[in-house]
Amino acid sequence: MKTYTGRRTADGCAVTVSDDGGEFALALRLDLRRHSPTGFEWGYGGSGPAQLALALAADVLGDDVAALGVYQRLKFRVVARLAADSWTLTEDELGDTIRTLVRPDGE
Repeated sequence: MKTYTGRRTADGCAVTVSDDGGEFALALRLDLRRHSPTGFEWGYGGSGPAQLALALAADVLGDDVAALGVYQRLKFRVVARLAADSWTLTEDELGDTIRTLVRPDGE
């Protein structure tokens, strides 16, 4: 299972993914939408959080089209509410939340 961790650093916001294979930076996924070419953000509902929500949804779902359909709702439900300095989410937590967002009663 993957674990996603966000931290504020002197260089900005860093988001990593860790699993049995190690730890690596979460891809921005600017190929899907260019909300924030300068990087991720969280804790509010702007363009940096939209880029993070899209990247998280695409990574968890493994389906770019599905991610594009749900990431804005994920931004407001999860990313806008993340703690300011650091946070950790599991793949299971994100997957469960995304499943509730795609159900008709998810909003």
